[in-house]
Amino acid sequence: MADRTPNEPGDDDGIRTLPFPVDLSVGGVGIQVGPLGTERLWHADAPLERVHRIDFHVVMLFTDGPVRHMIDFAEYEARAGDLLWIRPGQVHRFSRTCEYRGTVLTMQPGFLPRAIVEATGLYRYDLPPLLRPEAPQLAAVQASLANLQREYEDAETLPLSLHTSVLRHSLTAFLLRLAHLAASSAEAARRQADTTFTLFRDAVEKDFATNHSVSVYADALGYSRRTLVRAVRAATGETPKGFIDKRVVLEAKRLLAHTDLPIGRVGVAIGFPDAANFSKFFHLHTGQTPVAFRAELR
Repeated sequence: MADRTPNEPGDDDGIRTLPFPVDLSVGGVGIQVGPLGTERLWHADAPLERVHRIDFHVVMLFTDGPVRHMIDFAEYEARAGDLLWIRPGQVHRFSRTCEYRGTVLTMQPGFLPRAIVEATGLYRYDLPPLLRPEAPQLAAVQASLANLQREYEDAETLPLSLHTSVLRHSLTAFLLRLAHLAASSAEAARRQADTTFTLFRDAVEKDFATNHSVSVYADALGYSRRTLVRAVRAATGETPKGFIDKRVVLEAKRLLAHTDLPIGRVGVAIGFPDAANFSKFFHLHTGQTPVAFRAELR
């Protein structure tokens, strides 16, 4: 990882885009592989602790943790054995307080031919940047990356053209493993999101008349608020609060349309002891007062 340098003039004009550091690469080839830590293996003038954009790929395999790292304005916590895959165009920021230990691979766009780029999903921005392989997968990834690092550092036994060709093959083998891991992680995340949403949906159906709080649902289900937001948004495109409010409004409409309960009693039945608050809530979500809605149906 690079030495941390002061911000340069003009940094405040926008998010800086950092090019691949060819001058720091062995033999000037389009990749770098080396240890994370205090060694300068990142970028000579990268403002690591500020948000910056990169035009190359970065894969970090951690041997220690936890490490908190921001990618596209989402915080990820990586532990020993986890990987972070940052793609060209994404913005990220190194933690001010965490120690980064492990191996980092950086790769220049165009180093691999198009067929390999497509096979390895290099520009699958829908795939998760944080990867948590199981023990057998981790061992295979570590071995593949270690082999790539050995080939990268061996710039003496082959002419540059052959050295570059060997690197491309070794890099392809590593990235194919990584791509499979990323796709598997995405599928597992989708399954988890489906389960999380189902549990949330069932809890809302059971308790919406008395509980309108996202945090209370999250605590009861044992999820963080952020996890719940991701799962509900993935399943419905809505926020958890929006999902709850929609269910409350539906019940209010049912009671207004099919019962003769006074407006205040309808509000109480769905968790609004104060009739004025119920009317305000209903109007906000439907554009009508409860009285007007009922009158329209009768």
